[in-house]
Amino acid sequence: MRNNSLKAAFQYKRIDLSNVNKFDSKKAENMGATLKQIWNYLKMEKGKLFLVILMVFISSIFALLGPFLVGMSIDNFIAVQQLNGLGLLLVGLVIVYIIHSLSLFLQNYWMVDISQQTVYTLRKNLFEQFHRLPISYFDKRQHGELMSRLTNDIDNINNTLNQSVIQIFASILTLLGTVSIMLYLSPVLTLVTMSIIPVMFFSMRWITRRTGPLYKLQQRDLGDVNGYVEEIVSGQHVVKTYSQEDYVTSQFEQRNKSLQNTGFWALTISGFIPKIMNTLNFLSFAMIAFVGGVLVITSDGSLVTVGTIVIFTEYARQFTRPLNELSNQFNLLLSAIAGAERVFQVMDETGEEIDEKDAVEIPDTKGHLVFNQVSFGYESAKILNDISFEARSGEMIAFVGHTGAGKTTIINLISRFYNYNSGQITLDGIDIKKIKRSSLRKHMAFVLQDTFLFHGTIRENIRYGRLEATDEEIEQAAKDANAHDFILSLQDKYDTILDQDGSGISQGQKQLLTIARALLAEPKILILDEATSNIDTVTELKIQEALKRLMKGRTSFVIAHRLNTIREADEIIMLENGEIMEQGNHQELMNLQGKYYQLYQ
Repeated sequence: MRNNSLKAAFQYKRIDLSNVNKFDSKKAENMGATLKQIWNYLKMEKGKLFLVILMVFISSIFALLGPFLVGMSIDNFIAVQQLNGLGLLLVGLVIVYIIHSLSLFLQNYWMVDISQQTVYTLRKNLFEQFHRLPISYFDKRQHGELMSRLTNDIDNINNTLNQSVIQIFASILTLLGTVSIMLYLSPVLTLVTMSIIPVMFFSMRWITRRTGPLYKLQQRDLGDVNGYVEEIVSGQHVVKTYSQEDYVTSQFEQRNKSLQNTGFWALTISGFIPKIMNTLNFLSFAMIAFVGGVLVITSDGSLVTVGTIVIFTEYARQFTRPLNELSNQFNLLLSAIAGAERVFQVMDETGEEIDEKDAVEIPDTKGHLVFNQVSFGYESAKILNDISFEARSGEMIAFVGHTGAGKTTIINLISRFYNYNSGQITLDGIDIKKIKRSSLRKHMAFVLQDTFLFHGTIRENIRYGRLEATDEEIEQAAKDANAHDFILSLQDKYDTILDQDGSGISQGQKQLLTIARALLAEPKILILDEATSNIDTVTELKIQEALKRLMKGRTSFVIAHRLNTIREADEIIMLENGEIMEQGNHQELMNLQGKYYQLYQ
């Protein structure tokens, strides 16, 4: 069993590293661009960042000063048995370490503030970007995978900013200071200490060339796992209905195993760093002790003193420690960059098309909408072709046809979730491309087949239609939607907390709440997507009655799956393959005895 596991692991390593090679060509370019974007956020806190760097500079100087004073005490006082002045030097040593500790505290305190502010701004901007992206972006991606970018990837950046920025600055300064003092004290011992650098360099290069791409794969696999979990949790009813628990578990197991393997190799390879550094550190100590001892004996202390050897052993540790920390922080930095790249991929996505320069606000509308030879295609696929119809103020227009006929696409064009390619759509005689999207949608309300309720009270869910509405207006909307009675039957009435899926109330009751929300919005244009499907007869009658109140005096567009619900429509449009096959009222289409007649029969 163990041999099989190892074989599978190394087989994965071979497969995974072939994927890793895909990242090599653009790795440096992407890393530079990502670091530049992170810096753009960091420099918003330039004042505090300067203070952090100042404290790092002070702490690095005093960290180097401590061992130097210890060496001086050995050579100038202890070795020659001179006590006069030793107490003063020890007091100075205490002051050095107090200042060193204080500067460490301040630099960490300010850096935490900087990182939290940076991550706050980054998370805020990413969330705002989600709302700028077009609907098509979310249609093509798992929501859980996008959530992973907002949570895991940004947390990864946060952790790295807290740890790495200070450590990198401190390590570089400590390294430069250590080498300078070592050269001043003994060039020979400095050369001995630095002889380990080539081994260290090639070791780190071998490791980081593998861990960087592996961290990217790890973040990708983590997003894949989160996306799948979100999808399956949302679809639990379907999973249980078809008894597919074993299947989805096996699918999750594959994704989870992929994440485990990627994380295993990323952490295993990066875990070589402290082992290599410790080995080189011990080797450096041995070499300094041997060479230093030989120099002390052969030169009778003229070239090197015992105090100098003590200083060098401490500085050798301070020389390898920053190199070790730089290597470790570089791995953390690679992990953060992998997460940051995924965040900035979303940030760099083209948002929903901005309003045209001459787009206007419409304070009011009659709801008179005209399609004139409208065609639309998405990603080279033609979806609508030469669509023409007119919806006068207060009329009800129904769209019927088989799945894929283009019904939902027409609705998306009306609400400008997509822009048509040719032809023209006008509202009250104004091309809708000349109307600001926010202004256009402000006059619309949607009641869809798949109800969506936010986590919160019933009152808050209804108020979402018009945030400034009073409690009295909310209750009146609930009464008009036939929802008031069932709300009062609940223990907390309008203050009843609903989960996102509205658990605790029926599907029909959820639909009544969405109708109340639409009523509260007081729209001039109403879009309905078969709001009565999968509803019991009694609730359906309540919904139909509420919908009649809702549609009264409003221009309504209805996607119909049950044709008996649209008999009273002013115009019914029969669609097939993105084209209008028939249009007219119910009686006219029945008299034609064409496709609508056949579908109705």
